[in-house]
Amino acid sequence: MQVKTAIITGAASGIGKHWASALLKQGGWQLVLADVNEQGLRESFSESESLRLHALDIRSKEQWQRVLDDALQRFGRVDYLFNIAGISRQSFFLSQPIENIDLVLDINLKGPLIGMRLVGEQMMKQGAGHIINVGSLAGLSPTPGNGLYSAAKAGLRNASIAAAIEWRTKGIFVTVIAPDLVDTPIMQRHLESANDEVALTYTGVTLTVQDIEKAFWKAMREKPLEMNLPRWRGWLTKLNHANPAMMFWLYEPMKRRGMKRFEKIRKQRLGNQR
Repeated sequence: MQVKTAIITGAASGIGKHWASALLKQGGWQLVLADVNEQGLRESFSESESLRLHALDIRSKEQWQRVLDDALQRFGRVDYLFNIAGISRQSFFLSQPIENIDLVLDINLKGPLIGMRLVGEQMMKQGAGHIINVGSLAGLSPTPGNGLYSAAKAGLRNASIAAAIEWRTKGIFVTVIAPDLVDTPIMQRHLESANDEVALTYTGVTLTVQDIEKAFWKAMREKPLEMNLPRWRGWLTKLNHANPAMMFWLYEPMKRRGMKRFEKIRKQRLGNQR
C-alpha cells in the first residue's frame, strides 16, 4: 500500500483522536496531528518518524502555515486534510455573550477555511488531494438555541461544496460530512451544565466516533460532495431549510421531545458516574 500523508485537526480528543488512532492502527500513514490542547495531544500520542504533533490554534494563519510547512519538510506532500476541530457554545441568541460571535465563527468557520486555503494550494501544486470537513446537520437548517454554530457550519458546508466544484477538474476533492449529535466531550459538557437551549440537538440520534470513522472511510473511497449522518435526518433538515416557517409550528413539540430525551440521557450518564 502506498504511504499517504494526512493532517488531522482536533486530534487530542473526540472524533479527531479516534480517527488518528484508527489510521495508526491500519498502518501505512504519515500523520500530522494538531490541536490547541497540546498537552492532551502529547498525552494521547508519541512522535515518531511517521507521526508529527503540533499545537494549533486554527484561527491563526501563521500556525496553520507552520503545520503545513512541517508536513511538507518531513513527508513531501499532503494527501488528506481532515478538518475536525470545532467548539460548541449553545445558547439562545440574546443570551450569548457577544464575544462568542467571534469565537464560534472563527473556530468553526474561519479556521477550517484557512486550512482549506493553504492546504488546497499545496494540493493544487501536487495535482491531487482530498479535504474532508466535519460540518453538522445544524448547518443544513436553522437551529434555535444553537444559532451561531448553525451559521458557522452552514458557511463551512457552502464553502466546501463551492471549493469542491472549483477544484474537482484539478484532481482535488472536497467532502463535507454533516453528522447528527456525536458522543464526544462536547456532549458531556452539555450533560453537566446545559438547559433547554440544547433541546433541538437531542431530537435525533446519538452517533459514536466509530460511526464517524465509517463515514471517513466511505468518503475516502467514494469522494462525495456531502454526507449526512444519518441520511434520513439530513433529508428532514433540508426539508425544514426549504420551508423554515414550519418551525413556528414544530419548535415547541420538538423542544419538548428533545428535552425529554436529554434529561433521560443526563440521568443515565451522570447517575452512572456517581
